[in-house]
Amino acid sequence: MTNNAMETRYLERLNRYVTALRNEKPDCVPIRMLAAEFVATHTGYTCQEVTHDFNIAFEALRKTTADYDWDAAVANMVYVWTGLTQAIGLNYYGIPGIDISADTAFQYLEPSEEKSFMHEDEYDALIDDPTAFLYNVWLPRASKYIEPKGGEVTYGHNLALVKGGMAMLQYFGSFPMQAARMREESGTVSAIAGMLKSPFDIIGDKLRGYVGLTNDMMTQPDKVLKACEALMPHMFNVALSGADPDGLVPIGFWMHRGCVPFISPQQFDSHYWPTLKPMVEALWDEGKQIMFYAEGNWDYHLETFRELPEQCMVFHVDRSDLVKTHNTLGDKFCISGGVPNAILSYGTPDEVRAKCKEVIDIAARDGGFIMDASAIMQNDAKPENVRVMTEFTREYGQYGGMPSATMPAAPGAGRKAAAPPSFLAGSDAGTCLPWEKHHAKLNDIPGDAQLARRIWEEVDALGNVFIWHCLLSF
Repeated sequence: MTNNAMETRYLERLNRYVTALRNEKPDCVPIRMLAAEFVATHTGYTCQEVTHDFNIAFEALRKTTADYDWDAAVANMVYVWTGLTQAIGLNYYGIPGIDISADTAFQYLEPSEEKSFMHEDEYDALIDDPTAFLYNVWLPRASKYIEPKGGEVTYGHNLALVKGGMAMLQYFGSFPMQAARMREESGTVSAIAGMLKSPFDIIGDKLRGYVGLTNDMMTQPDKVLKACEALMPHMFNVALSGADPDGLVPIGFWMHRGCVPFISPQQFDSHYWPTLKPMVEALWDEGKQIMFYAEGNWDYHLETFRELPEQCMVFHVDRSDLVKTHNTLGDKFCISGGVPNAILSYGTPDEVRAKCKEVIDIAARDGGFIMDASAIMQNDAKPENVRVMTEFTREYGQYGGMPSATMPAAPGAGRKAAAPPSFLAGSDAGTCLPWEKHHAKLNDIPGDAQLARRIWEEVDALGNVFIWHCLLSF
C-alpha cells in the first residue's frame, strides 16, 4: 500500500473512532482493542519478552495491528516496563521470567497492611506535601535500593535513582515514534493519551493498600478525604500533561476498587466521587475526554455518572450490565467493550459471533459504540476468536455510510473554563521545589531572571514527572 493510501486509511479510521467517541454514528462500528500480552500470543513471543523489553512489545503490537483490521489500539498495553521497575528496585512486581514463569503476565504483589508503603499515622505528612512524601517516605519503602531519609546514601541508592530516571525518559520518549509507525505501517490510531486515576484508588492501590484504606474509612475518614483532596491537583496535572494536545483521543482512566461492593455507596458519595468528578469536569473544560475503563461491575453508579457533561467520557463495559449501561448512559456518552474475555479465551467461534451480535444489537444501533473485549486482553485469548470478533464486527457493524478521510475536530473543542478549577488553588502540582523557594536561596541574578526561572521550572518538572509516574504508571 502506498504512503498516500495508508494515510487515507489512517484518516478514515481516526474519523470513525472520533465520531463514535462523540456518541455519533460513523460509517461502521469502530474496533479498538486493548491488547496486552495477547500481542505476544499472536506473534510468538513470551510474556517475559514483551514485558521486559518494550521494543519487542512495540514490535509485537505493530505486527498485530497490521495483521488485524483494528481501527485503534494502545501503543503498548503491557505498559509496565519491568526493565524500569527493576532499575528502580520496585518490590511489588512479580516479573515474568525472573520472579515467575516466562509465560505468565506480570503480577502485582500487594503488601500486607503491616508492610504497607504508607502507615495509618502518616496522613498529615501526605497532605502537607504529597510530592515530598513520595520521595521521602513512599519510594524508600517501595524500592529495594532507595534508602529512607536520613539513611546511608549507598552506591545502589544513587544508581537506582539515576538509572530509573534515565530509563523513564528513554521509555516515554519512545512512544511518539511508536504511534507514528502504527500510523505509517497499518493506518492504526493510537487509542488513548495520558492517564487519570482516582485519588481514592491511589491510596488503596499504592499507599495504604485496600485493607488499610478500608480500616481508615472506619477510624479516620476525615483524614482520608483530606488526603484525596490533596492528591487531586497532582492527578489532574499528570492527566493533562500527558493528554493528546489535539484532544482527539481520550485520557485513560483506570478504575479499580472504587465501586460497590469494594466500598459502600456512602463512601463512594463522600470520598470517591467528590474527588473525581471535579477533575473530569475540569479536563473536559480543557477539551479532554476521559475513557472510564470500568473494571468490574459499576451498575450501582451508572446514574451518578449521568451527572457529568455530555460527551465528556467514554464508558467501557467490563462486568456491568450492557443493557442497563446503554439505557442509562447511551444517550449522553459513547460506550465500548462488552465482549467477555472468557469467551475469547475459551469459547467457540460461533459463541464469539453470537456474543458480538448481541453486543452490537444492544449498544451500537444508533452509533456511539466501540467494539472491544470487556477487559485488557492477555495471553489466554485465542487468536482465532479475536479474528472472528474482528471480522464479524466489520461485516455486521455497518451503518451504511461512507468512510471519511477528513481530519476530525476534537470532541469538546473550544471549551475553556473562565478560571482554573478551585481544587488547584494554592497547589504546587507539577513541581518538586517551586522557583520561589529555590530563588530565595540565591543571590540576586545579574542576568535574565525569567530565563533562569523558565529553565529551572522545566527541569524541576522532570523530577515531578519521575516520582508521580513511579506511583501511577509503574
